[in-house]
Amino acid sequence: QVQVVESGGGLVQPGGSLRLSCAASGSIFSIYRMGWYRQAPGKQRELVAAITSGGTTNYADSVKGRFTISRDNAKKTVYLQMNSLKPDDTAVYYCKISDLRDYWGQGTQVTVSS
Repeated sequence: QVQVVESGGGLVQPGGSLRLSCAASGSIFSIYRMGWYRQAPGKQRELVAAITSGGTTNYADSVKGRFTISRDNAKKTVYLQMNSLKPDDTAVYYCKISDLRDYWGQGTQVTVSS
């Protein structure tokens, strides 16, 4: 069984920063892609950022230059450093880890508000 656990969400003022973490455990072996998605109320879930086992990254246009994704392969962990946060970044953030299957975390709330 595979577990995916996110942490690091919370309430932050506009312009602030947060760092999300996501760790995978259990019977997951050759992870080739790790990604962060978000879903705001009334909107579809969207890709925020992803990183492959080789380190190739891609970002949503709305977060380029503000968010940075990174991973620690040995720890089966992916991070999302979020800077210059805006109210539009408010959402539940989900981690997805892929080997032969996709595994989702339970989500962590990020609220950007003054």
